Amino acid sequence: MDIRRTILLMIFSFSLLMLWNNWQVHQGNPPVFGAPPASVKPKAETTDAASPANNAGVPVAPAAATATTAGNSVTTVPGLAAAVSPTAQTVVFKTDVLALTFDLQGAQLIRTDLLAFPSVDDPQKPFTLLERTAGHTYVVQSGLTGAPAGVTFPNHLVPFTLETDVRELKGDTLVIKFSSTSGDVKLTKTYTLKRGDYAVDVAHQIENLSTQAIAPSVYLQITRDGSDPAGTSSAPSFLSGPANFVGAAIYSEQEKFQKVTLSEVEKRKATYIKQADNGWFAFIQHYFVTAWVPAQSKSRTYDMTELEKNLYAMRSIVPVGTVAPNSSLTMPSKLWVGPQDQTALEALAPGLELVIDYGLLTIIAKPVFSLMTWLFSLLGNWGWTIVLLTVLIKAAFYPLSAASYRSMAKMKMVAPRLQALKEKFGDDRQKLNTAMMEMYRTEKINPLGGCLPIVIQIPVFISLYYVLGSSVELRGAPWVLWVHDLSVRDPYFILPAIMMVTMFVQMRLNPTPPDPVQAKVMMFMPLVFGGMMFFFPSGLVLYWCVNNILSIAQQWYITNKMAAISTAANR
Repeated sequence: MDIRRTILLMIFSFSLLMLWNNWQVHQGNPPVFGAPPASVKPKAETTDAASPANNAGVPVAPAAATATTAGNSVTTVPGLAAAVSPTAQTVVFKTDVLALTFDLQGAQLIRTDLLAFPSVDDPQKPFTLLERTAGHTYVVQSGLTGAPAGVTFPNHLVPFTLETDVRELKGDTLVIKFSSTSGDVKLTKTYTLKRGDYAVDVAHQIENLSTQAIAPSVYLQITRDGSDPAGTSSAPSFLSGPANFVGAAIYSEQEKFQKVTLSEVEKRKATYIKQADNGWFAFIQHYFVTAWVPAQSKSRTYDMTELEKNLYAMRSIVPVGTVAPNSSLTMPSKLWVGPQDQTALEALAPGLELVIDYGLLTIIAKPVFSLMTWLFSLLGNWGWTIVLLTVLIKAAFYPLSAASYRSMAKMKMVAPRLQALKEKFGDDRQKLNTAMMEMYRTEKINPLGGCLPIVIQIPVFISLYYVLGSSVELRGAPWVLWVHDLSVRDPYFILPAIMMVTMFVQMRLNPTPPDPVQAKVMMFMPLVFGGMMFFFPSGLVLYWCVNNILSIAQQWYITNKMAAISTAANR
């Protein structure tokens, strides 16, 4: 069996698998490399207007809709998803890592600048995660629901009063308070920001000012349109891994990690847990995440709905219980608006680190990321971290690679004899294969010896691809000279060019396929893979370049060593 044909078949099969994965995602099905869909009880199969969450009285007007108050009623104006109220009153607060903009209407969080991360369009400006503009809506909201008929409790559409004078973090914490009174209920939202932290403690204090007991619920909500985030990868979609997922996620102890695409919400085919007493919900995009973590051990419902065309809301509703007249009750929660920092997310809530999704290869990818983090602590540069990581992985697989290269070296040495057999037997494939297998047996050559090491290493390579493509730590991280950001493609395509050259060198070291057609196909492989690398982040291309250089050195050494042994034996 020709080793070249086997390798070509493997590459072709893997390409078909990636294309099938992309088709599955395009059709709204779970990805081949993603987590399998969690089982869902039949009664929680779809989201519709009759769901408990929608019947609970959460305002369904878009984030930017205007509202007017008349007594205890609220009139909403539909169809204003992308509009910004010209009378909106906003206030900005800053810490060392966050700049938060609130709208006093509903005390909504309508803009979040991540000060430590540069913008995609202008590196001199911070990256904006949450935003409410004429062309984009991505905001965080909360309020009360469960009011009696004809009464409205404070929600994200009524005016709030700011009770905080300080606008910037001076010590270790910054406390921000908003309050609003409606329906004889006063709601005070308290946001506590901490130095160097993207987690925000959010407390909802409910004061019953009436003479009757009330039983409100606190809703926590993320509202977003379906537009692609800024800086979406330019790589072909069939090369995209789980890191490029844009959509919602819910975690619970019962169903674990569940991902939901916005197209599933739009088609009312979304499947996810509807009721739990634990967990969190989030909106995920490449490198960043916005997540609400309601109070644990408190029963809540989850709901995802399309408010209007291309505008979606994800929310949880947590019953507060009975609040007696002239008394108060506080409901705590946590909000994360920031990067997909695995360590910090894991510390914030169980399972929250799963938003960095490595699919079925998580068991390999997580240790690889941990090793990368440790290497970075020693080197202080992510580019050199990738280089050293590649060296270590190559060293770990040295015995397998050596076996592959020894097999190739033997195949190269017997290539003239293979050609002679082809000329001898001509088109008689049966006699040719019999003669080839006899020669392999005599020379102790395993024609598949070069394939098995490659097959074993493929999961590691894919895992590393996912890790390098998912790590927010590489975003904006420079290496040397022209590489200023390892998370984007090489601006001058120098690394892809180096990769093509190294692949050509590798082809020269390998035995030439006896079949002229296969030989021509193999010569085109560096151009094909090099062309693909034009779309890859430079950090990934750096890995492949270093891996190829190490492979060339190892293969050259083994090939020459075996040639020397063969020459000495023939003397």
